Amino acid sequence: MSSPSSSLVVLRDLHFGYGDRPILEGVSLAVPRGKITALMGASGGGKTTVLRLIGGQYKAQSGSLQFDGQEVAQLTHTQLYAARRRMGMLFQFGALFTDISVFDNVAFPLREHTSLPESMVRDIVLMKLEAVGLRGARDLLPSEISGGMARRVALARAIALDPELVMYDEPFAGLDPISLGTAARLIRQLNDALGLTSIVVSHDLDETFAIADQVVVLANGRIAAQGTPDEVRQSTDPLVHQFVSAAPDGPVRFHYPAASAGQDFGVHSPQGRA
Repeated sequence: MSSPSSSLVVLRDLHFGYGDRPILEGVSLAVPRGKITALMGASGGGKTTVLRLIGGQYKAQSGSLQFDGQEVAQLTHTQLYAARRRMGMLFQFGALFTDISVFDNVAFPLREHTSLPESMVRDIVLMKLEAVGLRGARDLLPSEISGGMARRVALARAIALDPELVMYDEPFAGLDPISLGTAARLIRQLNDALGLTSIVVSHDLDETFAIADQVVVLANGRIAAQGTPDEVRQSTDPLVHQFVSAAPDGPVRFHYPAASAGQDFGVHSPQGRA
């Protein structure tokens, strides 16, 4: 792992579960400053859970999770909200407010968390919309723009407060190839231009591998692979190979464990039939 001074987020031997069902079992990883870290793996592997733990929505059962050297689980209510102001979040499918304009969606965090005059809010919103190529759409409603444009508006909102960390939860889900490629390039460009640290949760291998500096593959509650995109592609771990190659056969089975079909369907021997 990188040293804490070079990492914005550090997890050490982190354990978390829902009730009796473990989700993360001894996960340790570092998110380097100024880089894009991709969290990947099969559905239900704990990727979004990691984002919620970083944001303080959940608390781990044991282990350590630090944001810029602060133990998130030990922050007071006031300290946690101060830390969250340094984080931006792009929710799956954007999660825009449908009854207010594009402009007001981006302005929302500025009006909610700052006391800036409206003239300054206007300038900041227009700059953020310009960064995602949608300054001209500021007066439209979310229902009047495409899905790809809505995702870009959500990204403008996520960076409205100039966060140090931006977390993306499935930013490419449901996008057409053109919008997907645009969104991926935008994440890379904004990360580099604004000096951000980014965590991207995604199942889209090609686009994610193209923009990520570090890839972490979660499986069975642990880290199955971690490294550059090329290092992860070359992993000999059977589960990682199955995920990267999208193979139907491997450690991740198609069928969920169940009793035999004969037992479930009540198949009887010929002698037992009338």
